[in-house]
Amino acid sequence: MGKWQQVTIAVMVLSSLVFCSNSYADSGEVYQNAFIEHLDLGPASALNIEAHGRSSADIDNKLTEIYHGNGLQPFWIKDGMPSSRAVDIISVLDDAESHGLDSANYLADKIHKYWDSKDATGLVRLDILLTMGMMRYVADQREGRIAPREIDPVLFETAHDAEVDWAALMQVAFETLNMKAFLEQQAPPALQYRELRKKLSEYRALAVKGGWPEIPTGETLKTDMEEQRVTIVRQRLVATGELATENMVSAVFDEPLAEAVKRFQRRHNLNSDGVVGKLTLAAMNVSAEARIEQIVINMERYRWLKRFKGDRLVAVNIAGFEATAGKPGEFDLTMPVIVGKTYHETPVFSDTIKYVEFNPYWNLPASIARTETLTKLKKDPHYLKKHNMRMFQGWEPDAQELDATTMDWSKISERDMNRYRVRQDPGPNNALGTLKIMFPNKYSVYLHDTPAHGLFSQDRRAFSHGCIRMSRPAEMAAWVLGGEEKGWSLERVNKIVKNRERKVVVLDEPIPVYILYRTAFVNPEDNMLYFYEDIYGRDKLLVKALFGVGN
Repeated sequence: MGKWQQVTIAVMVLSSLVFCSNSYADSGEVYQNAFIEHLDLGPASALNIEAHGRSSADIDNKLTEIYHGNGLQPFWIKDGMPSSRAVDIISVLDDAESHGLDSANYLADKIHKYWDSKDATGLVRLDILLTMGMMRYVADQREGRIAPREIDPVLFETAHDAEVDWAALMQVAFETLNMKAFLEQQAPPALQYRELRKKLSEYRALAVKGGWPEIPTGETLKTDMEEQRVTIVRQRLVATGELATENMVSAVFDEPLAEAVKRFQRRHNLNSDGVVGKLTLAAMNVSAEARIEQIVINMERYRWLKRFKGDRLVAVNIAGFEATAGKPGEFDLTMPVIVGKTYHETPVFSDTIKYVEFNPYWNLPASIARTETLTKLKKDPHYLKKHNMRMFQGWEPDAQELDATTMDWSKISERDMNRYRVRQDPGPNNALGTLKIMFPNKYSVYLHDTPAHGLFSQDRRAFSHGCIRMSRPAEMAAWVLGGEEKGWSLERVNKIVKNRERKVVVLDEPIPVYILYRTAFVNPEDNMLYFYEDIYGRDKLLVKALFGVGN
């Protein structure tokens, strides 16, 4: 059963209950006749409205059920005029743009057209429009818009992951006296969403003023240079708050300007050397309009998240190469991470952390054993021994161990390799490092240590096969296990690691983990908006889905 079907059936049942008490509905045959006439015409079909996978005909059928369940009486009209609840609805729909949404999608323009109606026909049209606009707004805020799923249902799989109790939600929608508060509560509750909404307003104001100037290409700009383009760099950095307005006409690249450039570079995940090279220039020349789109699509991503109750979570921002742990918007721990290569992309999903495994085995994924390890074994049958690896006849726990040095690898194909399990034992060179943090999922993705810590010095840290490598795994493990309060000090974690014995510790209570893809983020330390590279090209597709532009 589709979600819109669930919604409207729930509303039909609820509406029957509402009709029984019907404390706010006008009564009279005049409304009944007008509703029959307009519902028979099919308002959604007439307006060519489709929503969340439901056709116009489906929506018309559900509207008919809803209003017949309410005795063919209006929900939002009282004493022959829009009620206070109707005023609440239109005020929120008119403000949809502040959420990066389009008020026209919620019929706000058509609602205004019939707002001052005095006859039953106009008031009935108004009531139906208010119902359709309100329900579509709630659906978009709770689940996200349908367009991303339609353009790429695999890539944007989590765009329909939100869990919604529509029966309970719609009961509140049709009964509450404070519709404005109800509708405002449908927006994502994440602090980051609220902060992005504020920045959206600021950047729109910047765009109205003309945004910022484009800096012409040329030689790299650095300290002590005198060049006319330096004055344009100053204007660019003043616009977004990295530079004060003093000395605006100077063409000399002085130290204060270099510091401002470093601030800009940090906000765009670039090497903060204070030099305006190719990458920094490209980031500076992204228009205000493009940044507004980037803010909007990142707000949209928050609508896809499952909402949870609790004050502890772990979040990984793939595009920002960063993991955080703590309360929402108030993190105790932040660290650099390594994510999947562009051809081994880390997936976006949410789950719960169940246990921590110290000094883990690494069972090589079949794809790696097949495409990488086999090639190395064909060249050197001793490859496994040299890397502290062992090979087994199958994937069963009691599978027979094999001696790779005695096998004729020239006769073993990639298909044959699927039968074997290759395992790397615990040790300093184990690909998973000293520990892994597990949240079993269909992607076989988890958080783990790595022996290659030198890679954390890179700005663009997309090096893994999809899993997330942590720069400070012991700190994350101690936090996940409860920290000092639960007896899990950093010292205790390091002691277990030092013993080199495999140990699995199950959490007292699972912790939500979100693997996110965020290219716009408001840093709570300086209240500045940070932008990250679209490393997997997902922003382009999402912009195309929501704005109808892009390649």
